[in-house]
Formats: sequence, structure tokens, C-alpha cells
Amino acid sequence: MLTQHGKEEIVAPLLRELLGCRVEHVTGYDTDLLGTFTGEIPRQGSQLDAARKKARIGMELSGLTLGVASEGTFGPDPITGMFAWNREMLVWIDDDLDIEVTGSAAGATNFAHRLAVSWEDAEEFALAVGFPEHWVVVRPEHERDSRIRKGIRDWSGLREAYDVARAEASNGRVFIETDVRAHANPTRRDMIALAARDLARNLMSLCPACETPGFHTATRVCGLPCEECGAPTREARAEVRACVKCAHQETVEITEPKAAPAGRCDLCNP
Repeated sequence: MLTQHGKEEIVAPLLRELLGCRVEHVTGYDTDLLGTFTGEIPRQGSQLDAARKKARIGMELSGLTLGVASEGTFGPDPITGMFAWNREMLVWIDDDLDIEVTGSAAGATNFAHRLAVSWEDAEEFALAVGFPEHWVVVRPEHERDSRIRKGIRDWSGLREAYDVARAEASNGRVFIETDVRAHANPTRRDMIALAARDLARNLMSLCPACETPGFHTATRVCGLPCEECGAPTREARAEVRACVKCAHQETVEITEPKAAPAGRCDLCNP
């Protein structure tokens, strides 16, 4: 597992417990070259593309035929668009079996920012996001300024970074945001752990036809009836499980919940 942000400390114990495998931590490559959350280097391709790239580089550096890697994304929640949302993905590449298996988890997260007009403003924001357990990033003027200070993990460091950024800012303002690198953000670490558990579950699920690991939920079938009017909604009523090796698929009906809330119905809540 190639990582420079402590993800092996989260993933390795879980995969050892659930799968009985040993994760070898691989170093020697700056994974920030594949993209940074603070925008200096944009990520190329999709979340899965980036995870695959990390896994392949780790396999090349270690000479091993199994690789695992993690990649996260942050943005608005998919339902209301009002809350910060984190999606974590792990990919497992097995060149011996010629398979690729993924695990994922998503949910509300600690991802916020503020353009502070005073030290008291910056201090208030830091307390609100759980600093110093959750680290922060500081830059002068605005969110696109390239003069970034990362790894801020204590109050004296924050005050120093704030004062320097304030002096650099022509508008007298300081942009402060949560640091969402894995080693700097406990909330994100919890989501990575959930994704690792999902990966392990998928690896332990064998295809009924060929017994290859990774028999997983490939897609969901919409149409769960509304609890009020009974009309089909966009909520899932079934899952299509598929093999990562052969063409075998199975459709499994979702038994719980039996109906979708009226708020998710296009007829009751257009």
C-alpha cells in the first residue's frame, strides 16, 4: 500500500483482522503528484483512476502482485447539496487472479472554510471544526492563493500562520480551511476505515458461479414504492450483484425499508 499520509495505520489492522493478510507499507513516491485537495496539483481522471494509479505504483515499487490504495473526494451531499460530503474508495488489484475489487463509504464530514477578517474570527472557526485534533490550512487573501501553509496542528502554529498570512494579504483577510489529508483529519480516517471494511466484505463474497472473490453490488434498481401513494420512486428496490471475473449476475430484492419516505417521491413531493 503506497501512501504518505498514514492510511496504512487505518487499513492494515482491519485487513489483517478481517482477511488475515499483511499490508506492506510502500514509500518512495510523492502521492501528492497525483493531486492535492488544496488545488496546487489537480487530480487527473476519476477517483477510481487515481486509486488504481497509486496501487500500481505501489506494486511496481514493492515487486508484489497484490496492491491496495485509497482515494477520497469532498463536495456537497448528493441529496440536498447543503452539507459537506466525503466519499472514500479503496481498490484492491490482484494480478494473480486478474481481478480488481473496490470498497467504498460515504457520509457527512468535517470539511469547511472561512475568510477570516480577524484573529477572533479565525479562532472561532478553528474551534468549530474541532481544531487542533482536526488540522487546518491557511493562506492569505482568498481560497485560490498559492501561498499555502499546511500541517497546522497547534494554537501557536495557527497564530503564527495567521499573522504571516494577514501581513501578506493585500485585503487584510486570511482564508482558513480544514486540512482533509488522512493523517490530519480524524473524521476522514473514520470514513476510510468504513471503506476498508466494505472492501473486506466484497473480497470475502465469492461468486456463486466461479468462486472468484469480489461478488459485489454493481448497481441498484430504482422503484421502491412511496409510503404514502405507492408510486415508484427513485429509491432502490433491488441490487444487482455481479462477479468481477465472469459474467454471472444476480438481482436481490431489498427487504428493508419496504417503502420510501414521501419526501423522496416525485408525486407527493414534486
